[in-house]
Amino acid sequence: MSAKHSNISIFVPHIGCPNKCSFCNQRYITGVCKAPKAEDVINAVNTAVKSANFDPQTSEIAFFGGSFTAINRNYMTSLLETASDFVKEGKVSGIRISTRPDAIDDEILNLLKEHNVTAIELGAQSLNDRVLRLNNRGHKAEDVYNAASLIRKHGFELGLQIMTGLYADSDSSTIKTAQKVIEIKPDTVRIYPTIVLKNTDLAALYLDNKYKPQTLDAAVSLAAKLYKMFRDEGIRVIRLGLHSIEEEAFIAGPWHPAFSELCQSQIMLNDVLKKLTTKGNYIIYVGKSDVSKMTGQKRSNLSFLTDRGYNCKVKVNPLLSDLETEIERDV
Repeated sequence: MSAKHSNISIFVPHIGCPNKCSFCNQRYITGVCKAPKAEDVINAVNTAVKSANFDPQTSEIAFFGGSFTAINRNYMTSLLETASDFVKEGKVSGIRISTRPDAIDDEILNLLKEHNVTAIELGAQSLNDRVLRLNNRGHKAEDVYNAASLIRKHGFELGLQIMTGLYADSDSSTIKTAQKVIEIKPDTVRIYPTIVLKNTDLAALYLDNKYKPQTLDAAVSLAAKLYKMFRDEGIRVIRLGLHSIEEEAFIAGPWHPAFSELCQSQIMLNDVLKKLTTKGNYIIYVGKSDVSKMTGQKRSNLSFLTDRGYNCKVKVNPLLSDLETEIERDV
């Protein structure tokens, strides 16, 4: 993408969900406990357009947080009508929504198309039916395939959201989910590590020693593998890790405010390790925005390499693309 995409996010917390997933507490994930009104959409857009870097060609209104197509139809339509007016006026490029796979059909997709929705993200989380059932998702993998097919047929951009570290899941199962996601060929993917939040079924399982969350290192390692799998297939990963959670809600799990950079840093380290041969002094060249990623937080990547006999400096090569590396001997 030549320009940076941005969302004007409107959170619609949990009201569209027919059941409560084991890990979910939207109140603590979004910080929102009341449903937005049309005027909230207007205020959010008016605030966004005043920002210095706002670009209407790369900005969308995004309804996130709950299952948008499962909320009351009149309420949903009122939000869409307000958002659609901004699309018609050219103030934003389109509308993005997130929803459940089992809350998609031809009728709802026609309605979304009428109101200038351009992208639909499905909360798949896993494509393992056992994992879905034990986490009380209320749908099967088949629902994801069916919804994705319908979304494609109606001409929307398709996004899929998956989670790592779910209750009863494993790294190998999650990698299989990623392989199946690749077969679906979405335009975008979001990867979220599972976090244990207060007032969830997962919290009860954790406190009963029936659920062990991922460590931060394990979550980063797995997410980095998934990221590279999707990237290699031309699928854009537009989010790694939760945007934010309320500190009082956190119980356990691999929460980190810079989770995305940790994953990208791991990807670059893995790439360099494949290229290094004999021990010695090296220069690692990276793109202009990737110096801190290659260096690692608190120089962790360089320290890791030094401990293994590779004394490395990081320099910029502006011709290199995102996360790309080149190495040469430093004499």
